[in-house]
Amino acid sequence: MYRLIKPIFFQFDPEKVHYFVVKRLKWFHEHFPLGETILRGSFDVNIKGLEREVFGIKFKNPVGLAAGFDKNGEYIEALSDLGFGFIEVGTVTPLPQPGNDKPRMFRLEDDSAIINRMGFNNKGVDTLAERLRLLKSKNSDIVVGGNIGKNKNTPNEDALSDYIKCFDRLFDVVDYFVVNVSSPNTPGLRALQEKEPLMELLNTLQQRNNKNNISRPILLKIAPDLTNEQLDDIVEIVMTTGIAGVIATNTTIDRSSLQSPEPLKSEMGGLSGKPLTHRSVEVVRYLSTKSNKAFPIIGVGGIHSPKDARDMLDAGASLVQLYTGFIYEGPGLIKRICKELLR
Repeated sequence: MYRLIKPIFFQFDPEKVHYFVVKRLKWFHEHFPLGETILRGSFDVNIKGLEREVFGIKFKNPVGLAAGFDKNGEYIEALSDLGFGFIEVGTVTPLPQPGNDKPRMFRLEDDSAIINRMGFNNKGVDTLAERLRLLKSKNSDIVVGGNIGKNKNTPNEDALSDYIKCFDRLFDVVDYFVVNVSSPNTPGLRALQEKEPLMELLNTLQQRNNKNNISRPILLKIAPDLTNEQLDDIVEIVMTTGIAGVIATNTTIDRSSLQSPEPLKSEMGGLSGKPLTHRSVEVVRYLSTKSNKAFPIIGVGGIHSPKDARDMLDAGASLVQLYTGFIYEGPGLIKRICKELLR
């Protein structure tokens, strides 16, 4: 079915069609008779053989939805009906912000890729926290991760306070946290990946985390553009701060392998999709080998097939996430990956 409707979707602006689809998916879940049952019957993969426990959390399957797809936590239940083992919301910032000017998302169909420069557009952490509180009140068993960042206008020297605000506000309503310092679409953000500011940020969050009777796993999301020396620093930082693990990788600024024509491939922003497949697996393998598998890794970037997911897991990932592959291949990709993993 998706093969038939995908060409129609791809005739429209990527951001507009995104919201068109997810809003109708949510409506179907909430209002159509037996809508939830139909969706779960078609896509759900709640199979015991796929269950796994990672950083103290039980996942019904290892295929999750990456951050950025549902920034404000508006579509969690409907997306979960499609079979995802976990949903990561955000990136969220303390204050609402509109993000960068439109257009800010571009399909590169020749490369099965997307360039985005969204710029952390979101409704703010208070709105997200309230939505997640309502979800939690339903005794939902959906595993939800909270991806946190800083507002665009917050200078890097004050960034720590933004991360603390998001961390404190979401602590009671998410299952794990992701510290995003690797998006290329917020000016200066990637400078926070440097060793000294990153150590300060993660140590502060860990100190706050350990004051609570119940702590939340904290993961660090890194860029695929880091050198091996920088990846060595990441391993040291994770081990020293005691955070739960790493998400590898975010979008890339590299354009060297693209087949798409100009000016499309030179649009500013982060590149995701198939051009990222090899590098993401490479980063996961390097981190896993260098650390001697000392911490869990969630692999994301360029997963468009069951083989891509298997390669990521074989490289050392404990879980995987989809975004661009989900858009290009459709919701059936989740179930295909899970079936492959059962073999």
